[in-house]
Formats: sequence, C-alpha cells, structure tokens
Amino acid sequence: MDYFIKTIISLLKGKIDLPEEEIKTLLEIPPDFKMGDYAFPCYGLAKTLKKSPNVIAGELAKDLHAGKPIEAVRAVGPYINFFVDKTTLSETVLKTISKERDGYGNKDVGKGKTVVVDFSSPNIAKHLAVHHLRSALIGNAICNSYKTLGYTCVGINHLGDWGTQFGQLIVAYKKWGSENAHHTYTVTDLNNLYVKFHQEAEKDPGLEDEARAWFKKLESGDPGAKELWQYFKDISLQEFQKIYDMLGIHFDAFVGESFYNTMVEDTITRIKEKGLSRVSEQALIVDLEPYNMPPCLLRKKDDTTLYATRDIAAAEYRKKTYDFDRMIYVVGSEQKLHFNQFFKVLELMGHNWADRCVHVDFGLMKFKDGKMSTRKGKVVLLEDLLIEAVGRIRKIIEQKNPSLENKEAVASDVGIGAVIFADLCTKRSKDVVFDWDEVLNFEGETGPYVQYTHARLCSILRKYGKPVTAEIRFELLKEDETFILIKNLGQFPSIILKAAEFYEPSLICNYLIDVCGNLNRFYNAHRVLSDDEELTKARIFLVDATRQVIKNGLKILGIHAPEQM
Repeated sequence: MDYFIKTIISLLKGKIDLPEEEIKTLLEIPPDFKMGDYAFPCYGLAKTLKKSPNVIAGELAKDLHAGKPIEAVRAVGPYINFFVDKTTLSETVLKTISKERDGYGNKDVGKGKTVVVDFSSPNIAKHLAVHHLRSALIGNAICNSYKTLGYTCVGINHLGDWGTQFGQLIVAYKKWGSENAHHTYTVTDLNNLYVKFHQEAEKDPGLEDEARAWFKKLESGDPGAKELWQYFKDISLQEFQKIYDMLGIHFDAFVGESFYNTMVEDTITRIKEKGLSRVSEQALIVDLEPYNMPPCLLRKKDDTTLYATRDIAAAEYRKKTYDFDRMIYVVGSEQKLHFNQFFKVLELMGHNWADRCVHVDFGLMKFKDGKMSTRKGKVVLLEDLLIEAVGRIRKIIEQKNPSLENKEAVASDVGIGAVIFADLCTKRSKDVVFDWDEVLNFEGETGPYVQYTHARLCSILRKYGKPVTAEIRFELLKEDETFILIKNLGQFPSIILKAAEFYEPSLICNYLIDVCGNLNRFYNAHRVLSDDEELTKARIFLVDATRQVIKNGLKILGIHAPEQM
C-alpha cells in the first residue's frame, strides 16, 4: 500500500506547501469504498489559502492529473478522493503477501532500537489469578508488535518479591505454618497463610508491627528471613512458569523488586544530593506539590523502602543495561498516580530519558460480582480459568467434530486463544466483563470465530490440492467483495504500526474481525473452486493470502492458528 501512498504524496507535494510526512499523516481511508480508496482533507489549507475547504478540494482535484496507479481524482466536499487502479492494487498486495509469508507485516522502523516492556509482575506467594491476566496478555502483544516492527524487545517480569507483605508472610509461617515444616508447600498454602494473617491482624493489630520488624530484618540481610523469603519465591516461580507456558508467554528477565535492594541506598543518596528530598513526619519524601501531586514517599519512618524507591533504581539500572529507546510499563489504571510521581522524580533527577518512560494502563477484568480481592481469599485462579476454557472447547469438539485429528491440541489452542482474544479485543482502557457464552462463540466477534475462519481457508486449500501460484490473471479479481477484501489485507502493516504506536492490541483484534467478515462476504458471493481454472487459481491465491494475514495477526496476539477445527 506504501506504493499508492507515495504516488499520492508525489501528486500533492507539488501543489500544496506541506511536508511529505504531514501529507502522509493526513491521508484517510473513506468510509465507503465507492467514495475512493484514499482521501486528503483540505481543512488545514483553508487558513493559508484563504478559501473554503470545498473550493480548495475542487481546484486541486482539477489540477491533479491521474495516471497509473491512480485511476481517478475527484473532489467530494472538502476532500480530494483518489481512486487506485484495482488490478495494480490486487497484484501489489497479494504478491507482497505471497513473497513475505510469515514476515508479512514486518518492518524495520525499529532497527537498532530497544524497547523494554515491564509486564505481568505478580506478587510472590500469591496465585496468578484472573486479575493478573490483562497485564500479561497486553504486555505480550505489545512485545510482539514491536518485534514485528524490527525493535529489540526486552520483556521483563518485575516480580513483587519485596515489601512488608513478606514480613507478614514470615510471621504467618512461623506462627501457623512452621509446625508443618516437612509438608511440601504450594502457593495455595502460602496464600492461605497470607489470608490468615490479615484475618488475625484484624483482631490483633500488633501482628502488623511484627511483620514490619521481619521485613526490616529481610532488608538488612538477616539469614533466616532471607532463607524463608527464597523458599516462598521458589515455590511461586515454579507455579507461575506453568501458567506462562499455557499462555505461550516468554520473558527475557524475571527480575523482581528484591534485585534492586542493594541499589536503593545509592539512589536515595543521589536524590538527597540534588536537594530533591526532605523529611516529613519522619518519612523521606520528594515534595511534588508544585506539580499538583502528593509527595513521592522514598522511605518510611522505620527506614524501609517502597515501590517508588525501587522503581527509580530499576529504571536507572535498565537504562544502563539496555540503553532503551522506550520503556513501557503495562500496569493497571489504578497506578496512574504512582507512575506520574515516579516519572516526575526521574525528570527532576536530570534524566533526559524520563519522557521515554510510558505507563500503559488498562481497566479491570471482571466477572459479574465485580472486582476480586486476594486479601479475603476470593479469587478466580488463572489456571482454573484456562483449564475450564479448554474443557468447554473439548466438549464442543466432541459434539460437532468428534473425528477431528489432534483434538487435545486444538482444544488447547482454541480454548486458551478464546480467553486471550476476549481480553485483547476490548480497548485496554475499558473494563473487561468475562462472559463464557460470548468468549466461546464461534459466530460472534471472538477468537474461535477468527480461528475457525483460518481453519476453513486451510480446508479450501487442501480441497484445491495443488500448489498455490502467483502466476494468475489479477484482472479477474474485480468484484466489489473481492476488492474490499484485498484492500483490507493491504492495510495489515499499517494496523501493526498503529497498534504499537498507541499500545492498543485491540486494533489488531478488530482488524482480524474485519478481515474475517470481508472474507465471508466474498466467500458467500463467489465460488472459489469452479470449472473456470484461471478464475479458481486467482481466487485460491486470494484465499491463501487471507489465511496468511489471519495467521500473522493471531501470532502477534499470542494465539495459535489451527489448520483444522
């Protein structure tokens, strides 16, 4: 599609006083293909040319001479609409997909640049639950998007493995767990101890003082405290990895808050030396009142550090280690203030890269009973959710296609893919309300629907049974439904760019739904396999290209594309 955009830019740049990049940014896709393939709005020219946008569009359209690959130029209100040559577009798009295959959509815009993505980041000694899902899936899709664009992408799982809660867990273990020292502990056991601590602390507030004292020992390197902490961490990591393997998520580093503990004092010293901190109510803070924010708390009155202190140390370490061009934190919307404070402190410290740190926030994952809490023990476990999804798909397969090969693998791909798509298809700023009937629907705007469309295209190609060749007559691909689908396929690279730019995987989900809808309209209107050999070859080439684009899009989302369902 870049070929057509470049041609339009070359036509316009000699007639209007705008940089090429700005012209490219302003170009739009008309809502109705009958209005044209590209449109340039003339609103921005009205002030300098002192004419109405409609008049400017009319004059420019008359002055622009169409020629291949631009078939016609017409003024439509305040827009100049460009109509491309259908055969040229079909050949350009489909041959590009056929040549690039799994690499279609890839670009090198990020070559030589590094993006660090901090995502998932669960707390040690707690189960991975449904409310952990969004950060893991959004972060993974963002990583995949940037890799597709040529960036070196470093995925970091910033584990919550430090803080007062470990003092709480040590107290709970010593009071109610140590008598079972020979018992092989699981995360469930640790979580039960955590819940019990809070239940007992409501009756005996002194337990909180004990917990703070134990965490202070841990920060000071007490061997007994460190041994228990490492034990809790090892148990947790083993379970976490099992879930990440189910979701197909890989991290380049599992580096938790504890890793930065030895760096914190140096960080605080430098903040002090710059005159940024002061003592308030026995705590060390950075006063952010001039920036309309509450103070950033660096150290509590008992000398223990907090999230912000460790995040500042971590950011400096990552810049030194990876020399990132962008650092993305995929963390829920409720942490907006924390990141605003944290980024402001980095800026005040004189780090000129602070503006390249981005908080990618998102809404909650909910069931009908609302937000879930681990503290009270009410939680939907992520492993249980994934097992349930696979089990439900397995039942559907037994009902509809019991002779399907590799049933277990397909059930896993579709069940887990359904959960991933259900999360990512919602704009990330919105809350996701999880509904089984919608998530597993094969006919709605869901993961199974997209995967089934891919499998059906694979079935058509198997039925065709011959090599797919690019040696076709592209002029045969001329019907409206056909041309709309081909144009849609050509938009895939720009969709990836946009999804990465706005950290919005839902754009890829929505795009795949559009592709499947356009494919089904084409398929319902025109026979793919017919007695006309040349027409069949042309339509098979289109079918194969569509299959490839769906597969590539699902891969970015972290979803497998089964060939049979």
